[in-house]
Amino acid sequence: MVMFWVALLAISILIYLLLDGFDLGVGMLFGLTSSKSKREAMLGTVAPVWDGNETWLIVTGVILWGSFPLVYSMLLPALYIPVVVMLLGLILRGVAFEFRGKASRSRWIWDVCFATGSFAASFMQGAMVGAIVEGLPFSNGDYTGGTFGWLTTFAVLCGIGLCFGYALLGACWLVRKSEGPVRDMARRQIPPLAISVLAFLVIVFVHALAEHLPILHRWIDRPYLFVFPLIGAGAAAVLARSILNHDDYWPFHMVSLIFVAAFGTLALSFWPYMIPFVVTIEEAAAPHASLAFMFWGAGLFVFPLMLLYMAIGYRIFRGKSVSAADHY
Repeated sequence: MVMFWVALLAISILIYLLLDGFDLGVGMLFGLTSSKSKREAMLGTVAPVWDGNETWLIVTGVILWGSFPLVYSMLLPALYIPVVVMLLGLILRGVAFEFRGKASRSRWIWDVCFATGSFAASFMQGAMVGAIVEGLPFSNGDYTGGTFGWLTTFAVLCGIGLCFGYALLGACWLVRKSEGPVRDMARRQIPPLAISVLAFLVIVFVHALAEHLPILHRWIDRPYLFVFPLIGAGAAAVLARSILNHDDYWPFHMVSLIFVAAFGTLALSFWPYMIPFVVTIEEAAAPHASLAFMFWGAGLFVFPLMLLYMAIGYRIFRGKSVSAADHY
């Protein structure tokens, strides 16, 4: 039963990274163009799905709270500030998305809010991952790092890196879903964004070596983990070829595969810990009776229905998003 909820938590996190990742990426790229027609076209590619994408963040939080309450109670005090800023960013971009369509003279304010909220949420997600990977100080189950103990150089690097990663995912989504000048603009953005992500990975690896982060020992002890970087490298090669061939289909899938490889690397590097080298999965799990109770409702019915709803939604809105900007 414990492994069932570990699997659902991993699936929820991965779905969120991919779906809200391209959504946030489009939001950040939205702030880099001043063309009204292009902005409308960019929003048109995410309008049918953006609110559903964020649902998976709620699912992740609920599973963590219900199935692994110890991890929830330990991590939240350590990450209060980045969590609050992330949620405020998501709220801000949601409000801006709705209000900008009703505004005229003040639309530029909501456009700025949409891009700013996207960046804030993306950066804080990356910073939280970086803080957890680097390690947070705990004593007898209590966080002892102080208000800004999570804010380290490594966390900032991870925050910036995830912004580049989401922007790359968003650019590939625009290539897949749009036509004309928006697609051409996004295609031109992919090479510099991909180079930035690669540079981030190199910098993070060098930093990990310099700081002797514990995760490096896991890579040495578990050489099979290098399969994931090889998968990522293969996906990067296909991505480069698809851009050179002006292919609209493969870039998004290849960047998604790179994200999956990165997620798999981190997840298996820390196995069997929920909080790296502090709390294991068995220690963090709720009592078996609680896990079994949730299984018959959330696990057996709600989660599959959410997956089905997501699949149907993306099936209905498949294909190119048609907008007036595609004709200019």
